Amino acid sequence: MLLGCVLAAVMVLGPAAPSGTGAAPAATGRAPGNPEPGPAAGPPDAGRKSVGELLGELSLLYQRTEAASEAYNGTAEKLKTQRAAARRAQSKLSRARHALADGRMQAGELARQQYRGEGTGLPPTVQLLLTRDPYQLLERGHLLQRAAGDQAATVRRLTAGKQRHAAAAKRARAAVARQERLAKRKKKQRNEVRKRLRKVETLLSSLTGDQLTRLHELEQDRMDAAQRKLVESGALDPSGAVSPSAPGRKALEWALKQVGKPYVWGAEGPGAFDCSGLTWQAWRHADREIPRTSQEQWRQLPRVPLAKLRPGDLVIYFEGATHVGMYAGGGRVVQAPRPGSVVRLTPLAADPPIGAVRPDGRRA
Repeated sequence: MLLGCVLAAVMVLGPAAPSGTGAAPAATGRAPGNPEPGPAAGPPDAGRKSVGELLGELSLLYQRTEAASEAYNGTAEKLKTQRAAARRAQSKLSRARHALADGRMQAGELARQQYRGEGTGLPPTVQLLLTRDPYQLLERGHLLQRAAGDQAATVRRLTAGKQRHAAAAKRARAAVARQERLAKRKKKQRNEVRKRLRKVETLLSSLTGDQLTRLHELEQDRMDAAQRKLVESGALDPSGAVSPSAPGRKALEWALKQVGKPYVWGAEGPGAFDCSGLTWQAWRHADREIPRTSQEQWRQLPRVPLAKLRPGDLVIYFEGATHVGMYAGGGRVVQAPRPGSVVRLTPLAADPPIGAVRPDGRRA
């Protein structure tokens, strides 16, 4: 599974150094802990590495690449959210400015009416001498003065509101700028790991047919052993006795229809997917909004034991929660595995799981 269609599509470009007999790394060959890429390294030398060592190195780079890609996806999602918040803050500021302008205009008009004597063009003292009902004139003047006072208070309130919205818009723009810088760094890290992965894949293209066969055998043996170990431990029940919920069935049916579509970094469909893009879209088609990245799916969704999995649940892989697949029953998951591969059904333990979450479950 680690190589998937990448190795299936490899072309033999020429004679390669003989393969060794070393076994693949005991677990996955993938580094636990911090998934950030380390210092750039040159391509391995096929003449000094066994096929098992190449498998381990490729496994490690796949994990680091996916970790870096998911980290970038996460920052990109946050950037999208913060840009939307900045647009809303700017819109509120614009409305506050217009409201303040209208309030000032109304206050000015009331002040002018008060000065002109409600539109007669005569000063109030002259009107008082000429009017037949001075008490009515005084009452109208009192009402006008009160209206002007109320409007002046409204202008003060609108001014304070505009200042608050201006400060909020400024903070939102600063948050966007910070997130843009972070996204730029994460994208650079992702691209650096991708370069290293391409170097290893280039090396693999020089392997002979026998070496590729040995590579597939090592991968299959490791995957079978990991699945047996998980089942024998009692952590996974592959009997398939647990029925999915109605939304889970809908999500799984949609995910299974995507089998055969290629893995592409950051893709959300309809023609290609990355790991979390597939699970995110599947549950959206089941009318459930879940986080976009595997890390946030692991962090935010209710967790369930692997022994109590039901179809539609999400299985999270690797320390750092950098990969995700959807449980399909019978000890298998449907997933978009990694670059060069396609959406497919695989044994659940093809990669080391750290747990599972249930998008339509409830937190304890």
